[in-house]
Amino acid sequence: MNDVLNRVYEIGIIPVIAFNSVDEALPLCKALADGGLPAAEVTFRTACAEECIRKIHEEMPEMLLGAGTVLTKEQADRAMAAGASFIVAPGFDPAVVQHVIDKGGIAMPGTASAGEMQQAMNMGCDALKFFPAEANGGVGMLKNIGAALKGAKWMCTGGVNAKNVNDYLGYDQIFAVGGTWMCKSDVIKAHDWEKITAMSKEAVDVMLGLELGHIGINSENEAEAMATANLLASLLSKKVAVGNSSIFVGNKEFEIMKSNGRGKNGHIAIKCNNVDRAVYHLSRRGVKFDLSSMVNKNGKNIACYLADEVGGFAIHLVQK
Repeated sequence: MNDVLNRVYEIGIIPVIAFNSVDEALPLCKALADGGLPAAEVTFRTACAEECIRKIHEEMPEMLLGAGTVLTKEQADRAMAAGASFIVAPGFDPAVVQHVIDKGGIAMPGTASAGEMQQAMNMGCDALKFFPAEANGGVGMLKNIGAALKGAKWMCTGGVNAKNVNDYLGYDQIFAVGGTWMCKSDVIKAHDWEKITAMSKEAVDVMLGLELGHIGINSENEAEAMATANLLASLLSKKVAVGNSSIFVGNKEFEIMKSNGRGKNGHIAIKCNNVDRAVYHLSRRGVKFDLSSMVNKNGKNIACYLADEVGGFAIHLVQK
């Protein structure tokens, strides 16, 4: 993926916004960014969309901006000139798609069938919009199509919400979703920016799905590791399972290392739904990572350590 689409992937959730006035543009985008979502798909359904994109692009260049509901070549030109990094449409119009590509832009046409998707991919679209997602069969539909169109990458919009967002993002060929649940129209009209920030943070937390995975404890040797494992197993009435380099207690809540591994005392594993997104969003919150420790398996990043220890423990993210 190119840099823009990779950033869409890392952010994961792209708020879809229909602005009522230009005055809403900056405070709303600041509220989204403060909550962890520095991105917006600004729909061309309202007269002020172009000016909102321009204002945000000029005064908040860190915001990743797309233009949505783009129906014509003229709208696409206006959106790109205003600062939109990608162009999204509700349907697939080959003429508009080709126009955007010829201008050097990123076209993300709306598709609902394998035929439309195949045509758009053959035209050079690196990403497709699946819309309306839920009404067209949701994740199940795309899993069936994805088996044939293995190179397809979708951003899904329409019916995506806090309850099903991870059903979508859990399928690797869905690289992002668009939604409005963190910035509903009535909240925007009420100018309740604090609520939008809170809802955005909640959306990010739900998407990341961070939870304690296991605690690893260092030992000098295998005998010490077994003694520690047996003690914990007896204390918690859990089973012991011996591995090659460590001994596990219970359902692997504890990993007793047979030698001193990373971290003064050991390590703590934090599970997440997607390591790339967790690294991106936690970095924005001030967490520092040792990117040289990133573990990749079959083309997917599955683990990464934080740069610093906490209480003598190394901490790493691991893919669920």
